[in-house]
This record gives sequence, C-alpha cells and structure tokens, in this order.
Amino acid sequence: MLESFPVAMLAGAILGVLSGLGIGGGSLLVLWLTWAVGLDASAARLINLLFFIPAAVCACFFRFRQGHLPIKKLRLPILLGCLAAAGFSFLGGHMDTELLKKLFGGLLVVTGLRELFFKQKPPS
Repeated sequence: MLESFPVAMLAGAILGVLSGLGIGGGSLLVLWLTWAVGLDASAARLINLLFFIPAAVCACFFRFRQGHLPIKKLRLPILLGCLAAAGFSFLGGHMDTELLKKLFGGLLVVTGLRELFFKQKPPS
C-alpha cells in the first residue's frame, strides 16, 4: 500500500511543502523510503538528492524574489557547503552504511532536541 502511486504523490506533496517552508523534508523522505518503502539507504539518498535539487531551486527562487536571501552574506557558506558535499559524497561511497545510518540518526535526534528545548534568538 505504501508503495502505491497515490501514497507516493501524497508523500511527495507533503515533503515538497516542508522543503518550501525550509523545514527540510529530505530527512523525512529518506526515512519514508527506507522504512515504509523498504529501499536500501544508498538508493534512498540518491532519490533524496533528485527530489531535493528541484525543490531547493524553486524555494530559493521564490525566497530570493521576496528579498529573504542575502546572497552576499551566503557566498562563503554556499561554497563551503558545496565543497563539503562533494568531499563527503566521495567518502560516503567508501564508508560503512551502518555507520552512516547511525550518524544520520544521531543528527536527527540532536536536531530534534535542539528544536524542542532551545529557544532561538530573534534576528537582529
């Protein structure tokens, strides 16, 4: 049932909304693909990248048009993020999948706890 086309459409729409809001639906997509659909982690990560690229481009386009994307301040983080993504994509192919799953799960737990228990300061 979870692999049916209507369920996949609904999941894609919900995750697209979350991505558009900047919440990060990709993490949930990987979880859904591995747990509900039964894909291996490697295939789920690839599908996540294919989902994320157009969703991120659309979200960035509209945020930029709204004036919420300070490109000048973000040049260095964007460059470093791209370099880190390229490097760890190479390393990820040589790492133990179980270790990657545990690291990813730990990141989700830490991020969730941070969101629950720490109040963000308003932007100045």
